[in-house]
Amino acid sequence: MRLSTAATTGLLAISVTGALLTGTAGAAEQGSRATCLYPYVCVIKNNNIIGQFQDLTGGWQFLPSKPAAPLTVVNTRNSAVSIRWTTGTTACLPPSSTIGFSTGMLDAVRVSSSTTC
Repeated sequence: MRLSTAATTGLLAISVTGALLTGTAGAAEQGSRATCLYPYVCVIKNNNIIGQFQDLTGGWQFLPSKPAAPLTVVNTRNSAVSIRWTTGTTACLPPSSTIGFSTGMLDAVRVSSSTTC
């Protein structure tokens, strides 16, 4: 399991079973990363942003659909973000990080005020 982030080695707290994570997005999805602007968390599928979040909440913010992988999640914020799959499995993305995964269905996002996972 690899995470593509230069500044936060060791800060990623992931509890993932049944989902293959990769730290690099495909070339098409990397092109979309530029369109995910601060202070958003973007869910990208097929080179399109299908979910965009910025509000701090105490609970989960649900995606309008349950998109299936492959997906990329880009966290442009200066705070940690949790993502949740339909299985209940969660992962925490440190500030300014990107994670891609090739299996599973994404369910929800939670934006934190904390700078660490």
